[in-house]
Amino acid sequence: MINPAFYGLILAGILLLGMLILIEVGRRLAIRRERRDGEEAHKGLSVLDGAVFGLLGLLIGFTFSGAATRFDARRQLITAEANDIGTAYLRINLLPDQAQPALRQKFRQYLDSRLETYRRLPDLQAAFAELAKSKKIQDEIWAYSVAGCRDSPSQSCNMLLLPALNSMFDIVTTRTEATKIHPPPIIFGMIVVLSLAAALLAGYGMAQSKSRSWVHIFGLAAVMALAVYVILDIEYPRAGLISVAGADQVLVELRESMK
Repeated sequence: MINPAFYGLILAGILLLGMLILIEVGRRLAIRRERRDGEEAHKGLSVLDGAVFGLLGLLIGFTFSGAATRFDARRQLITAEANDIGTAYLRINLLPDQAQPALRQKFRQYLDSRLETYRRLPDLQAAFAELAKSKKIQDEIWAYSVAGCRDSPSQSCNMLLLPALNSMFDIVTTRTEATKIHPPPIIFGMIVVLSLAAALLAGYGMAQSKSRSWVHIFGLAAVMALAVYVILDIEYPRAGLISVAGADQVLVELRESMK
């Protein structure tokens, strides 16, 4: 499977090239009109330019803010899962002594599988195969726990361990669905279209200068392409340079404590 970060690079590259071309097109269109209309060629266009650039800025700002919010939420979910697994693991002590070793081993296998699920990303097929394995272990943990609670003379096992297991299982669904939440593709399409339109208008405005300012031309195109790439990189934090993999350390430390 192709890494989503690769698509981000392709989109950024296309946007960079497209903006460079449209800046030049806009400049040539303005020069042609100046020859025909003189100074009147640029009158009344500043309002239109401001509206397009303002809308583009708002769209990028809101999209980046949403991506950053989802990024933080995904890191928090990792901590929440570690807390849920740790709580359930401690409550194994409520079971009869003979039921504890097998269940603790299942917990170790389960946590190993959970870590492996996200290590396999961005290979979705491999990740979902490991997720299926995790869910199978969930069934085994539940069966072991119910049997242990049935043999326990105390009702505290039913009241404390089983709800903790429910929370531990539910967070898996929450994390899985969180990885699927992204802005609609039309949002990125609008950003690209507005960026190209802004490049055309910028090139039109630059025609008032006799020579091209390559610093401004390449600067505008590069900044816009970089902004789009960073947003996409944050949206897929297991695929690119910006990653939530460091947050998995809390799960790794929990696994080490289970030895």
